[in-house]
Amino acid sequence: MSKNEALALLADKRQKCIVYTRVMGYHRPVESFNIGKTGEHKQRKQFTEC
Repeated sequence: MSKNEALALLADKRQKCIVYTRVMGYHRPVESFNIGKTGEHKQRKQFTEC
C-alpha cells in the first residue's frame, strides 16, 4: 500500500493542522501568506540550538 492510498483510506479521520510562524514580531498562520512569502517560508532551514 502506497502512502497516498493509506492517506485516502484515513481521510475521514484526519483533521487540518494550522502551522504558525513568527513574522515581523507577530505569529501568523502560514496558510494566510501570499505567494512570495509562502515560497520564502519553504526555503527556510530548520535547526535546533545546542
